[in-house]
Amino acid sequence: QLQLVESGGGLVQPGGALRLSCAASGYSLDYYAIGWFRQAPGKEREGVSCISSGGGSTYYADSVKGRFTISKDNAKKTVYLQMNSLKPEDTAVYYCKASTYGYEYWGQGTQVTVSS
Repeated sequence: QLQLVESGGGLVQPGGALRLSCAASGYSLDYYAIGWFRQAPGKEREGVSCISSGGGSTYYADSVKGRFTISKDNAKKTVYLQMNSLKPEDTAVYYCKASTYGYEYWGQGTQVTVSS
């Protein structure tokens, strides 16, 4: 079974940057589209960004467009989310999800806190 582990979260000041990683074990990510989601306290989980299985197509929520960049390294079985110009409203637990042909796998999440 595919397992996903997020890392790279932490505390950062407004305007700072973090790079999140979503590392897979068990199976290759070659045939999986990967999405990043986040959930802030008291709010519903929302989609942030996603990338197609081959890495050729990407999507960004309007709230992060121009600040976040998603990338996929199938050889390393890892997907990255580079987050620049972070804002306090980016504070949330960030999750990655792998999807293929009706199957979905979620990671356990990594906390991102943007605060001065």
